[in-house]
Amino acid sequence: MRLKRSSILTKIVLVVLVVYALVMLIHIGERTSDAKALLEDLRRQNAALAADVDGMQYAIDNKDDPAVIEDIIRDKGYVYPGEEIFSAEH
Repeated sequence: MRLKRSSILTKIVLVVLVVYALVMLIHIGERTSDAKALLEDLRRQNAALAADVDGMQYAIDNKDDPAVIEDIIRDKGYVYPGEEIFSAEH
């Protein structure tokens, strides 16, 4: 009779361990998915920042070029006298 009780107890412990392992695997899978999404977002941000750096480096390298100077000034919202700005934004 004692052997039968320990066998049932062993089966219960094994089932609990298997369920726990499955829950942990699901949790790890969700965390991995979240980490992949974060990594992709960081890669996009990195690419955008790299493009900004390239643009700034171009402006620095060509700081004496009148067209570059004009572009920088226009980006700040300045216009020639009598000139009007039209925007497609609403």
